[in-house]
Amino acid sequence: MKKLNVTIQLEMSVPDDWELVETSEGTPVIRMPDGQFLDIAIEPLFASDPEDVWSSTEDEDVLNDILDMVESEAVTYEIVA
Repeated sequence: MKKLNVTIQLEMSVPDDWELVETSEGTPVIRMPDGQFLDIAIEPLFASDPEDVWSSTEDEDVLNDILDMVESEAVTYEIVA
C-alpha cells in the first residue's frame, strides 16, 4: 500500500460574525451565526470521465471505504481581520 498526502489550503472571504471555536476534543471548527457549525474536510468526488461532471457518491459503503483509508487529518483555521 502506498501513502498519499493531501494538503487542503483555502483562502476564503467570510462574514465578520463567523467565529473559530474548539470542540471538546480540541478540534477547531467555525461557529456560524445561525447556530450551525462548519468543518471543512475532504469529500471524495467521483466521475466516469475526468472531463465530465464530478459528484459525491450516494453509496455509503464506497464513501466509508475511501474514508477508512484516511489515517489522519489536519486542517488548520485562522481568521484574519
